[in-house]
Amino acid sequence: MQFIKVDSLKPGMRLARPIFDKKGVLLYDRGKAIKDEQAIQNIQSFGLIGLFILEAAEPVPPMTEKDREFERFQTVMSAQIKEELDTIRRTKKSKLCDQISAQIISRYGNTPAKINFFQSLRSKEDYIYKHSLNTAILCAAMAHRMNLPLGMQRYAVMAALVHDIGKLAVPPELMYKSTHTPEEEEQIHSLERQGYALLNETFISDPQIARICKNAERNLRLMEKKEPPITERMQASTKVLMVAGVFDKCTAVRFTESPMSEISVIRKMMEKPAYYDPAVVRGLMNSITLLTPGESVELTNGMKALVISQNEDLLRPTVLTFDSNRIVNLSNLADSGGLEVKDIMKTMDNRHVMNHEMLGKMGIQVEEE
Repeated sequence: MQFIKVDSLKPGMRLARPIFDKKGVLLYDRGKAIKDEQAIQNIQSFGLIGLFILEAAEPVPPMTEKDREFERFQTVMSAQIKEELDTIRRTKKSKLCDQISAQIISRYGNTPAKINFFQSLRSKEDYIYKHSLNTAILCAAMAHRMNLPLGMQRYAVMAALVHDIGKLAVPPELMYKSTHTPEEEEQIHSLERQGYALLNETFISDPQIARICKNAERNLRLMEKKEPPITERMQASTKVLMVAGVFDKCTAVRFTESPMSEISVIRKMMEKPAYYDPAVVRGLMNSITLLTPGESVELTNGMKALVISQNEDLLRPTVLTFDSNRIVNLSNLADSGGLEVKDIMKTMDNRHVMNHEMLGKMGIQVEEE
């Protein structure tokens, strides 16, 4: 599966992800081929940045009804978030934030199972709303996995929903530039600060919401400048928002860069424990499905392998190496030599079909979709 910008779409390409309209109605199902130039023009009219496309010989990946409902929920809730943020900017009052937060926590912040987290297709018009929603979903799941009090979970989710409200005032031609001058950076930061001031007025009885947003953004700015983070008395909700926001931003479709893989983003965070609390990063890893059996990966020595089963250490699953056709339990350091998963393979040219029955006879249990 590859991400293709809309300007590079060609007839015959097959969709890897479904496309829904703003009401959650399915427009194009996954596996459907783009018929002709007219179909491309129709898709371009949606304003999307690009689409996830299957490779020529790649089978349609499994997708449960729960997965479909997740994508449908993303589409519908994004419209509600837009309505709420527009209301806050216009009236300095919150109308739907509590209701939206409760729905997100009910669905994704109170479940024992990991969630299959899918990135939604985005356009310039809905980018901030979909980012806010995805960040809120991750905050709900992570706070639950970390056993944070319900109040902290609620604050993290509500902060995620509104944390980018200041960016709505940034002109699109400035927001989505590939690079910014120092003057442009200051203009964006100034509008972000105005957004936090607006949140202070809107949530006057809940000042923690604006504080969480402001502190998370401040530490991310300090990281960019390679300055020490402010950690004194930092709330767990702030740390959760930082990790969730960066994870969604980096793995989402973007205007100027290709999406990063989930594993590469997590490894990037693990390399900066001063900014990304390791306990919170573990909370993220324990909240979403990663490195599922059948996924092709690259190891830290450059070797390619197929994930057979997961282990407690996410980055050290049991794998089948492509070059030697050998099964290696990466969590067994004596056997693996300390190897870890470096990244997910960007192409599936070395795709394998697993024989679950044979693996079972070898004592390796693999969950089937």
